[in-house]
Amino acid sequence: MPSLFRRIVLLVLFVSVTAAFAQKHQPQPAASAAPAQPIKLQVDATHAPEKILRAQLQIPVAAGEVKLVFPKWIPGEHGPTGPITDLTGTQFFANGQRLTWRRDLDEMYMFHVTVPQGVTTLEARLDLVMPAPPEGFSSGASATTQLELLSWNQVVLYVPGKHTDDIPVVASLKLPAGWHYGTALPVASESGGEINFQQVPLTTLVDSPVIAGAHFRRIPLTPDGPIQHYIDEVSDGDAALQMPAETIAAYKRLIAETGALYGARHYRDYHFLLTLSDHTAHFGLEHHESSDDRVAERTMIDDDERWLAGSLLSHEMTHSWNGKYRRPKGLATPDYQVPMQGDLLWVYEGLTEYLGNILAPRAGLWTKQQFLDETAEIAAALDHTPGRSWRPLQDTADAAQLLYNAQPEFESWRRSVDYYPEGFLIWLEADTIIRQQTKGAKSINDFCLIFHGGGNTPPKVVPYTFDEVVETLNKVTPYDWKKFLRERLDTYGPGAPLGGIMNGGWKLVYDENPSEFTKATEKANNAIDARFSIGLSLDDKGGIRDVIVDSPAWKAGIAPGTTLVAVNGRKYNPDILHDALKAGKGNGQGLELLVMNGDYFKTFTLNYHDGEKYAHLIRDESKPDVLSDIIKPLAK
Repeated sequence: MPSLFRRIVLLVLFVSVTAAFAQKHQPQPAASAAPAQPIKLQVDATHAPEKILRAQLQIPVAAGEVKLVFPKWIPGEHGPTGPITDLTGTQFFANGQRLTWRRDLDEMYMFHVTVPQGVTTLEARLDLVMPAPPEGFSSGASATTQLELLSWNQVVLYVPGKHTDDIPVVASLKLPAGWHYGTALPVASESGGEINFQQVPLTTLVDSPVIAGAHFRRIPLTPDGPIQHYIDEVSDGDAALQMPAETIAAYKRLIAETGALYGARHYRDYHFLLTLSDHTAHFGLEHHESSDDRVAERTMIDDDERWLAGSLLSHEMTHSWNGKYRRPKGLATPDYQVPMQGDLLWVYEGLTEYLGNILAPRAGLWTKQQFLDETAEIAAALDHTPGRSWRPLQDTADAAQLLYNAQPEFESWRRSVDYYPEGFLIWLEADTIIRQQTKGAKSINDFCLIFHGGGNTPPKVVPYTFDEVVETLNKVTPYDWKKFLRERLDTYGPGAPLGGIMNGGWKLVYDENPSEFTKATEKANNAIDARFSIGLSLDDKGGIRDVIVDSPAWKAGIAPGTTLVAVNGRKYNPDILHDALKAGKGNGQGLELLVMNGDYFKTFTLNYHDGEKYAHLIRDESKPDVLSDIIKPLAK
């Protein structure tokens, strides 16, 4: 016992001394450290019309070997999409002396530079060339002779090791003479065509793109509100900027509807950065205080194209709450080099797809019928996706960084980023279940108030997990939400999850009459949609984009990537195919399709007699019309 007591005393003394030593020598909190010196970034965009940007950086460093990285994993793009191959002219200097550098052999986005003793600032010069085709996200085509879209991640290098929240940057931008710009980035001053921005963290800089051009219009949406909202339009010509007054009024209602839905705003001001051009990539990319929205030049002045894009801005704005403020833990990375995990993209993107689609009719950007047509198209497309038989929805999220770059051929068998459309159906079903369980007293609106609200704040990130999503749903109404979600995420067909449509009092049906949505989509995309009849998706020149596995065309032996040359002996055009499908209905003539595959031609015979098929929703009068309730405006 005495020896045991002695050992205990010695152990206590050792622990006490060790703790005192650790406390004395532990790193000091950041608040007591000297403020970090900012990166100084100057971007010259005066040669953007020639597809080149030039940048100079002054980067605080210490002597010795320094690692510098180019942003790789870009928020909102869910993959390693930083355009490193377009980074050119890279040079480093210290005290005017040019330094040698070498790329890391394992991490292509990293550069090694040896900095001489006594040097505290490294100068970097780099160019970004922009030869990109109009496909892709922000690394796609971003400049024309009349406009430019600047994504700051493409012109910056930084020393890794800190959270990007803790890397300050002071940036400036020089534009071609006469150009105007839009951005959520706070401005310090302007002089001689150069914009000097306020110092911000690197996180904020990368999250705040700039659009600029010779043809520019700013539309204030809430001039009397405490928080300002704008549509900043830029285009290749002035005519495209003439958005109709009723459309502007609908976007003003969108601001009111988002306020009613989420109950709080997590930004200082908000800018829709709307690019109207036929020569840039077309997509939407979310940011905390803005959205990068790129569409065809005549989108806002053409009735069909305008309503086809009617949910784009509502989707991207919703991301300010669902994706930027509330963000899956696996996507809330500390810098742009850490790989992102997309397993919760069915919330990040799927819930946003649902909310963006119901906000569009609430704001008046869509009619009720347009919402129904869009919903029918989503449901029918997934119902004709045989890849659901082998690939669960969860894997489309897990593999997002691969699927974004997949080719359209064999898409129905491979599956694409289906957490967008199938996420829409899942959250629609969840909304109808909440309404059923609470007898109409609660809905997904209540989930949004809890999950995305909490009072106005500046931009910040509040990460979440799967369990927190389930917990919040249970706060709205008790239900086995974990089982509900996992069944829809982890199981394999058959058929799309249509419970929300059925619970909502509607049915998915097919007939020979294309909806206005189908007509507008075919016109805008130069496409012919015969997926739900013979299983072909093709363009107006006969190029076969995809063939639905196990469809009549597939069983006949037709493959994606080939070209339809003739229908029943007559040279192909869209009308010829439509007429042949109609004429063959019932006991009419079957289809003989002459197809070119490379240098070879072959005739395929389809014993098909069901005519054209297009998707629609019709009322199920045995149930209440819940879908109509879902899209009713919330704002007073």
